[in-house]
Amino acid sequence: MSITDASLEALNEKLATVKGASDTLTQVRLKFAEAVEDIKVQNGEVTFYIKRDAIVPVCRFLRDEPKLRFNFLSDLCGVDRGLEEEPRFEVVYHLLSIPNRNRVRLKVRVPEEDCHVPTVSGVWATANWHERETFDLVGIHFDNHPNLSKILTPEDLEGHPLRKDFPLRGY
Repeated sequence: MSITDASLEALNEKLATVKGASDTLTQVRLKFAEAVEDIKVQNGEVTFYIKRDAIVPVCRFLRDEPKLRFNFLSDLCGVDRGLEEEPRFEVVYHLLSIPNRNRVRLKVRVPEEDCHVPTVSGVWATANWHERETFDLVGIHFDNHPNLSKILTPEDLEGHPLRKDFPLRGY
């Protein structure tokens, strides 16, 4: 799904209530129009759904663009949406612009049959540990990660503890 001008019009009211959201949206759309799959505004927070192959350039842009300066990756985690959902997984990036006091969330949808996402450890060093935790607990692989290995579970543990490998909507 790509963002249309009509859907942007519908977001304008919601975006106006979130500090820095309109500026962030404008800058990202100008540079990465095809990379943004969807935008959600809920509870005063903005979430951009980014295409998997664009996550590294989008993150680097958000960090380096002088008007945005999202210089802190406060969290990165994996979400198993359940066996019934397609795509099954998401990687969630929580970004903070300390100088501008703005927050934004990025999400990348990841199908179960191709459970890989490019690493952003070259953008924010803290992603190294967050990505290892996500790999260990959810089983999402981060391509070109410098040390993608287990971090919390024993080496001999098979499977991933946070995967929902059972029906969530009854039997």
